[in-house]
Amino acid sequence: MSHPRRILVTAALPYANGPIHIGHLVEYLQTDIWVRFQKLRGNRCVYICADDTHGTAIMMSAEKQGCSEEEFIEKVQQEHERDFAGFQIEFDNYGSTNSPENKELCATFWSAFRQAGLVDEREVTQLFDPVKGIFLADRFVTGTCPSCGLEDQYGDSCECGATYSAGDLLNPVSTFSGQTPVQKSANHLFIQIEQLHEFLEQWTQSGDHLQPEIANYLKGHFLHEPLRDWDISRPAPYFGFEIADSPGNFWFVWFDAPIGYLASTRQWCDRTGEDFDSWWRDPETEIHHFIGKDITYFHTLFWPAMLKTAGYNLPTRVHIHGFLTVGGKKMSKRDGTFVRAATYLDHLDPSWLRYFFAAKLGTHVDDLDMNLDDFVARVNSDLVGKVVNLASRSAKFVQQVGLSANYPDDGGLFQQAAEAGEAIADAYEKCDFNRAMRLIMGLADKANPFVESAEPWNIAKDPERAQELQDVCSVALNLFRQLVIYLSPVLPSIAEKTEQLLGEKIEHWDQASRPLTGTPVAQFEHMMKRVDKKDVDAMIEESREQSDNDTPETDGEDVVQDESGDVENQADNSGGEDSSQPLLDEPLADEISFDEFAKVDLRIARVIEANHVEGADRLLQLTLSLGGDDRRSVLAGIKQAYEPEQLVGRLVVMVANLAPRTMRFGTSEGMIAAAGPGAAEVFMLSVDDGAQPGQRVH
Repeated sequence: MSHPRRILVTAALPYANGPIHIGHLVEYLQTDIWVRFQKLRGNRCVYICADDTHGTAIMMSAEKQGCSEEEFIEKVQQEHERDFAGFQIEFDNYGSTNSPENKELCATFWSAFRQAGLVDEREVTQLFDPVKGIFLADRFVTGTCPSCGLEDQYGDSCECGATYSAGDLLNPVSTFSGQTPVQKSANHLFIQIEQLHEFLEQWTQSGDHLQPEIANYLKGHFLHEPLRDWDISRPAPYFGFEIADSPGNFWFVWFDAPIGYLASTRQWCDRTGEDFDSWWRDPETEIHHFIGKDITYFHTLFWPAMLKTAGYNLPTRVHIHGFLTVGGKKMSKRDGTFVRAATYLDHLDPSWLRYFFAAKLGTHVDDLDMNLDDFVARVNSDLVGKVVNLASRSAKFVQQVGLSANYPDDGGLFQQAAEAGEAIADAYEKCDFNRAMRLIMGLADKANPFVESAEPWNIAKDPERAQELQDVCSVALNLFRQLVIYLSPVLPSIAEKTEQLLGEKIEHWDQASRPLTGTPVAQFEHMMKRVDKKDVDAMIEESREQSDNDTPETDGEDVVQDESGDVENQADNSGGEDSSQPLLDEPLADEISFDEFAKVDLRIARVIEANHVEGADRLLQLTLSLGGDDRRSVLAGIKQAYEPEQLVGRLVVMVANLAPRTMRFGTSEGMIAAAGPGAAEVFMLSVDDGAQPGQRVH
């Protein structure tokens, strides 16, 4: 038997400036599922998190509520912990970055940077709000885009795609006071991260620390040129930790936030008697970070640089996920799809969301879509119809006699499911949760016909067939229990109810390889109801009403501070009947036969590299994987619609048997499927979860 692994796991720290919403929950549920799986496999796995509590936004929010910053963050933390508990997310320690442990560790990291000669100090000119008396980060300034003239744009980028600094905005306005800011200078402290360039390139491009698309993205967009110095201080007034050797300056929130991982670990160690160094300095310990793609830069460049300099363990792997969309669109307050965790819990079962997210989450950084109709159908079909139904249709017949003394002949069903355990475990290990769910539901699809064909409800009518009834129900309940063991990281509440039903605690993965025999069966209690679409609609309506009651200030803060769910507060403009204009612009082609169409070989491919084509206004060069070693280079006229980094890792549909075509800028070995008139209005076809590179499109 292999030695148990020692694994420390973190999820990104939620910002203490607003409620948890379902976009955030993608990450915390993904992490919780992985941690529960590791514990079920017999590994020592600790789940660490904390509230991220510092910064100007916290200071301003506390002022609005007429309380101190400490009072404000304490209240928010209580709400966060309540919401996480409601979704059965179990942290081994949940701390706060505003802790003495974090302040002490920040000083340790800072001392290491000083000793390494990586600190520089220079004057920085920023926009300053003369009314509030604070310097303004780019996101706290709005104005007119200097490129296109669009009004009410944030201070770092415009909807047109232009990027700039807040000082370049026309007619700038402070989001805090509504007044025109002024230019003001102050001394800032910088870390010269370029001195660690060689280390960062080696770490990001070797081993299994990052998903391939992330490693490629970093190489193509940051590591191909010198890294910019990192501004890690902010002048007073600022809510945070003052830097001891630089009075009047405070560590920027992004400096002390990740150090919060260590501080929360230290709190756990102090409480449990664990040795802190064995978790953060022992090379035998694995460190796994789970984050959203919006904070990739900090966790894959700055954070490893910080750990390396301070002498702590580097991350074993940074697991990065995409954003949550609802019905194919960004979460929207106006549409009611910006759903708070607490609002969800008022209407729906948390197990439903845990399973739905698991069924959607894979190994890549693709966005996850929550189609509400699919949500209802999938939960009702898989969990109620395939899993819980196995127990509800059989348990009541053996409450008096229990399970058979010997496991009956089931045609090999139990053994087949036991042998599938390692494939399911491999999927969990790789965070390929949607594959794990498919494998488990495949087993359920084999178990249910057994019960349907045996018809225990009919056997029960004949007292002479009592033993047959017991045997049939013993098989059904054991197959059910196998499914629940495999699903227990996702559905802890169902696992608990199964323990009560069958009298054995689910504690280890290997329990799925041996059947229960001769044990009592308790009275069957209801395990899960079906999702009612009316309850989903009620949740959406309440979320819409909450949005209507939000103040403009609060509305803005939710957008600014969101880390895990990409939020859109603009109205959707797509309503009404489908327009006939696309067909008028581009009429249908001449009719073809099926045989003619069958000659076109459409395949699923994955974009493994995407680059601009020098001198080309419309083209991007894509390297596509069809699986194995089959690679295709395709020149696609999508440059005005997509940035290369948006495409890496994405599944696309390609014409795979198109003869290579020599063009001005190179040879194209196929064509990707897309819709739209062209230029910026090009829309690549999406591929549902589960499809694999190389599969044919029929």
